[in-house]
Amino acid sequence: MEQDAKIYVAGHRGLVGQALVRQLNAQHHTNIVTRTSAELDLTEQAAVREFFAAEQPDYVLNAAAIVGGIFANELYPADFIAGNLQVQTNLIDTAYRFGVKKMLFLGSTCIMPRDAPQPMKEDYILTGPLEETNQWYAVAKIAGIKMCQAYRRQYGFDAISVQPTNLFGIGDNFDYETSHMAPAMIRRMHEAKLADTESVTIWGTGKPRREIMFADDMADACVYLMQNYSDEPFVNIGTGEDISIANFAALVADVIGYTGSFEYDTSRKDGTPRKLVDVTRLSELGWRSKINLREGIERTYSWYLENEDNLRTLSAENLAR
Repeated sequence: MEQDAKIYVAGHRGLVGQALVRQLNAQHHTNIVTRTSAELDLTEQAAVREFFAAEQPDYVLNAAAIVGGIFANELYPADFIAGNLQVQTNLIDTAYRFGVKKMLFLGSTCIMPRDAPQPMKEDYILTGPLEETNQWYAVAKIAGIKMCQAYRRQYGFDAISVQPTNLFGIGDNFDYETSHMAPAMIRRMHEAKLADTESVTIWGTGKPRREIMFADDMADACVYLMQNYSDEPFVNIGTGEDISIANFAALVADVIGYTGSFEYDTSRKDGTPRKLVDVTRLSELGWRSKINLREGIERTYSWYLENEDNLRTLSAENLAR
């Protein structure tokens, strides 16, 4: 991407979008275009086309999505499938129609079969049943990847797709109802430390293993691929290492300084037993993870402490809706 190119980052206020903007700024890309959901409803095709006609972006990074953990997927299945299909279809099709030079679409490891061999190679997609707890989101993301491949194959549109592993970081969602495991764990440990509680409850058995990546590290990989990759197959983005939820909880507790014990609520679903991506393709393209898990937790917790009051207000507003 040229330094003066106009780059549209869709979903810039989410975890991934914020990280992408920071990374672009760090690499001196200053002509970055963004819109909030109030300013541009990505589910409305006419509005998206009007925006592209006015702004004429050279590149598009699509980080816009309706996301959440197991609980949110169970509560809002229609939102997760319909909303994501609408957003990505409008962005991919409109980017092609308005002559965007290149587009990045972000998938998710939940697109892989529940019992996929580990680590998960890109070729394992559509080889088995999905994990039922996040199937709605997964189906939408699979459709987005396939749409990018179809537009490349039929129209020569330079759309690439990536599959990031589980992410957390600065600007994350720490709401108990809708957050993912890592930010929820950070908040829970912090509040337990302040309240001096004897134990913290972990959902599930603690046995599932997760590959957990700091979002800014992932964003660095995305920008690298925009500059160095152009092909139909999607690319896994991850660290190549995983950790059990129990051990992750212990690491978070150590960073935060919580010294109590853990209890496991086995009435809660574990989800996929293990999620580790094979990063061979990414490594062969010349990129490797730079930020380890402990550093990522430290940086995220530092940001959380600086923004705790605002985050508590947002959580209260979400629960009141």
